Amino acid sequence: MMQILALVPGGIGDQVLFFPTLSQLKQTYPKAQIDAIVEPRARAAYRICPWVRDTIPFDFKDRNSPADWGNLLGTIREREYDAVLSLGQRSAVGLLLWLTGIPKRVGYAGGGKRFLTDAVPLNEDQYAADLYHDLVKGFGISAPRPTLTAQVPQRDLDWAEAEQARLGVSGTGYVLIHGGSSQMAKVKGLDKIYPADRWVEIISRLQEKKPDLPVVVVRGPEDGELVAQLQGACPTLKTTSPENIGQLAAIAAAANLMLCTDSGPMHVAVAMGTYTIAVFGPTDPAKLLPPSDKFVGLKSSTGKMADIPAQAILEKLGV
Repeated sequence: MMQILALVPGGIGDQVLFFPTLSQLKQTYPKAQIDAIVEPRARAAYRICPWVRDTIPFDFKDRNSPADWGNLLGTIREREYDAVLSLGQRSAVGLLLWLTGIPKRVGYAGGGKRFLTDAVPLNEDQYAADLYHDLVKGFGISAPRPTLTAQVPQRDLDWAEAEQARLGVSGTGYVLIHGGSSQMAKVKGLDKIYPADRWVEIISRLQEKKPDLPVVVVRGPEDGELVAQLQGACPTLKTTSPENIGQLAAIAAAANLMLCTDSGPMHVAVAMGTYTIAVFGPTDPAKLLPPSDKFVGLKSSTGKMADIPAQAILEKLGV
């Protein structure tokens, strides 16, 4: 039985965007066992990924000591993988892969190329899921990228059904809003926060023009302040608090529409096939959303998310 290891640094969004690559490998090697090395903050994404057997947590951004790298190397060597593919491009990552002794080592033709057995050209001018899927060329696979999908556990689907009943939206449908941003984005100074007053304008117009279509906002662990502002201005606003990514995926899958910022929940909504409108600051939407009329990215003309007028979103909504 083939044993494959995937090294996938990055956050929740990066993991979800890597799902088509994992799906492709499983389609090509149906009996293969696939594990993934991921950062602890992103490990939760694999709750909705049926193609990975196990995740190995490792914080690539931490100040890891030689002992930390040694422990990771030992863990990898113990599992005797047949092949590894990596999103990491640094020479240190390439060296790590070489030291594992894994016979087939696939990665991008970057700084660590000399440590790889199969180097794939790096084309960053495309949708990120296509960029990641290029790695399967190192396995001789030329098939087109599978559609980005995920698999939600039944217990999370059951939670979403009960949550819709609690909110009173079971028969009406609803607009789901995720307006927050991760703490990591704030720490890194990334422009991924859309102002609360703009959200209030959008919610108020939706409630005025479409009174029979409830608006539900997601309240995550880091969104308390924003959600409190929205509730203060829009008292009839409904809120939901998913406890994990499976519950978030399930509640997004049942929504008529997802309004959000450039974030992990955006990728989850896309994986669920939910019609999505997302606002972007300096990032190019074409690199983070697949080409489809179902997924709309509104990019700031100035590169600052706060400069996107609420009216631009309302026009997309037709209200």
